[in-house]
Amino acid sequence: MMDSTGRSTTRTGIRGTARTAKRGRAGTTAVLTLLTVAAATAGCKAQATDGAPAAPSAPPRATATDDGKPAPRPPSPTAPSPTASSPTATASPTPKPDPQGRTLMASGSEGKQVRELQARLRQIGHFDRSPTGYYGTVTVAAVQSFQGKRGLSRTGRADTLTWQKLLGMTHEPTAAELNPPTTRTVAKPDKRCMTGRVLCISKNSRTLAWMIDGRVVSSMDVRFGSQYTPTREGTFSVYWKSRHHVSTIYHTAMPYAMFFSGGQAVHYSADFAVRGYNGASHGCVNVRDEGKIASLFAQVKNGDKVVVYG
Repeated sequence: MMDSTGRSTTRTGIRGTARTAKRGRAGTTAVLTLLTVAAATAGCKAQATDGAPAAPSAPPRATATDDGKPAPRPPSPTAPSPTASSPTATASPTPKPDPQGRTLMASGSEGKQVRELQARLRQIGHFDRSPTGYYGTVTVAAVQSFQGKRGLSRTGRADTLTWQKLLGMTHEPTAAELNPPTTRTVAKPDKRCMTGRVLCISKNSRTLAWMIDGRVVSSMDVRFGSQYTPTREGTFSVYWKSRHHVSTIYHTAMPYAMFFSGGQAVHYSADFAVRGYNGASHGCVNVRDEGKIASLFAQVKNGDKVVVYG
């Protein structure tokens, strides 16, 4: 029995040891679980390098670039914007007065005084065309030329000193000088134009002067044929007048036509009136002022002389 009891006791001890070991393993598992949970919880907060917990990060804030617009640049701390009340702000210095006086006329000015300025400059050879009443680049250059000759600053502006000097060197313009009959200076008449009734036409000045016994009755701007259809030069006479003429070759209107050499005539040109010297005729002498050519047409007779010269 003892053996039997002993074995029984031994089996009982073995079972007890197994239960104890089982409880030990369960306890170990529980401890490991608690350590794992504790470790995971410790990882939720960042740690500083010295082991102290770092301050929690602030929530993100919206910026000016969130809507796609460029963010405004912050003002530079080293260059603050000046204000009206800044003690360092200083007033700009008062400009010195122009030694030639105040400006009376300048580029862009227009009116009667500009026309008089141009007429006076033309009297002494500084303005080479008829007065227009508008102060443009040609007038600026003419004033500069006058100022340079008189030892003045070449500003191109008609100041009081420039104007006074000009008044002292010129006479008051006549009505014809202020409003000449042509925009271009009429050329000195050819000697063939000095007797009788003559249409005196200069290619150089591009003007026509209607003359009677050496006296200019009226004048007007004209243009001529191109190099391929030149206007013939020489002495001719008017052989036919046609008030409402239309070219049979070019089928264009030639009002107030006064024929003097074959198919070439003096006549009004609507194209010349619109395009000016950008165009040319087919050999005729074009006039762009319809009123003047109408008056001339009424005065000229068949047989009157026509002189065309260079």
